[in-house]
Amino acid sequence: MISLIVPTQRRPLGLTTAVRSLFQQRDVDFKRLELVIVDNDQVPSAQGLVTLLADKAPFPVIYVHEPEPGVANARNAALAHACGDLIAFLDDDEEAPEGWLAALLDAQARFDADVVFGPVRARAPDEVVEHRPYLEKFFSREGPAEAGLIEHCYGCGDSLIRRSAMPDPVSPFAVERNRTGGEDDALFGQMKASGARFAWAPDAWVWEDPVPERLTLSYAIPRAFAYGQGPTSACAMASPPDRVGIARWMAIGVVQAAVFGAVAMFKWLIGADDRAAALDRAARGLGKTLWWGPFKIHFYGRPAAGGAAGLPA
Repeated sequence: MISLIVPTQRRPLGLTTAVRSLFQQRDVDFKRLELVIVDNDQVPSAQGLVTLLADKAPFPVIYVHEPEPGVANARNAALAHACGDLIAFLDDDEEAPEGWLAALLDAQARFDADVVFGPVRARAPDEVVEHRPYLEKFFSREGPAEAGLIEHCYGCGDSLIRRSAMPDPVSPFAVERNRTGGEDDALFGQMKASGARFAWAPDAWVWEDPVPERLTLSYAIPRAFAYGQGPTSACAMASPPDRVGIARWMAIGVVQAAVFGAVAMFKWLIGADDRAAALDRAARGLGKTLWWGPFKIHFYGRPAAGGAAGLPA
């Protein structure tokens, strides 16, 4: 059994695109599939839309309302209702080509993988002109050209996970990361420590359509800072804490912030086309250094309209 999971929050157009793309999958047995849509709004705002979409579905669709905001809450709620031995995650701002699921399943079988990741190709609308190449790359995920086993992990969107390899098959995502994100990094870190096998499937790619308000430097650069906090925070959350790793990542961060900060300043002065990329690298370095409580940025779990709470960009 394979459970397709799509978390969502107040994003009806994106949800419709994502779900309809799942209905168009080919070279898979629909009798083995179910779709779990978890609505992470305080009110069940997506229920009517899900009912309409389910009427056209070639496999069972399960609607779950999780009113408690947060990325981990949403994903754990979906897993609590999912029956699959394999769990495939798609975000509500993504669109899967027809061969997406088949490619994930093929890589999982070929490499006996516990987790399979695929590429993400971001596409910005035509009206986004300033820093367009940087922003499309920021929201994309690149990887090896060939399928195979890999040593590192990516985000949960566009992934296939063997449920039995999770440390907790029902609630594996850390609720303490509800507002900051990184709950998938924490899970995959635990799985790797337990000997899980990660694989990459270049043919299992998806489109991503970031919401317009995210296609700005005012969103991307703070997000880059938060991404930079990831490795240092992971060392701090290890049991016992990896103090050598914390010191190492903080030192790397200081150098990275200083070097790329100077490069970004120079490129900004001359108006270089790639100046945003240098600023991104500087922000990630600063995040490695300033990683603890007061510097944590809360991207998720906020009640403001327009975003999908708990969905990695």
